[in-house]
Amino acid sequence: MDIVQIIEIVALVMGIPYMVLEVLQKNTMWYFGFFTSAACAIQFFLESNWANMGLNIYYVGMAFWGLYKWKKDSAAVEADVHLTRLTPKMAFLSAAIFVFGSGLLVWLLTLLGDSNPWLDAMSTTLCVIGMLWLAEAIPYHWILWVIGDSLLVVMCFMAGKYWLTLLYVAYVIASAYGLFHWLAKGEYVS
Repeated sequence: MDIVQIIEIVALVMGIPYMVLEVLQKNTMWYFGFFTSAACAIQFFLESNWANMGLNIYYVGMAFWGLYKWKKDSAAVEADVHLTRLTPKMAFLSAAIFVFGSGLLVWLLTLLGDSNPWLDAMSTTLCVIGMLWLAEAIPYHWILWVIGDSLLVVMCFMAGKYWLTLLYVAYVIASAYGLFHWLAKGEYVS
């Protein structure tokens, strides 16, 4: 077993509790997310998937913001799950990030010799938006995770990263369940 496989297994082991805690909307999720993202960033660096490496570095930073935001918002409602609404401004910003971010990333990743620039770029921009919506507790972030993580399943499988493929398959399944769980158990903050 080489270092790449060991890092993949660490990401898988840390990613499972992260996923369960995310569905249940528990603040401790952010701690597991920090370590999972750090392991994935190293893994994607070693495999020259630059956008997903950068994405996981972004996740490491967002773990701090998300923990702060969730602690603040969870105090404002009685329900197990606190939610916020997708505003037109956030929807427009998200669409702009996807369109321009994907185009820019495909161009940049092609220049950098990324092993799969289209999948890497599209999954990255969807996941950037998904993490932003997750930190804000917008329930429809789950849809973005289903799409983005499905792209990552394909990309990781094609690259022979079978442990990460398994992790992303689990994320897709959990995301589908998470949407229904959050909508059934959630209460909007404002």
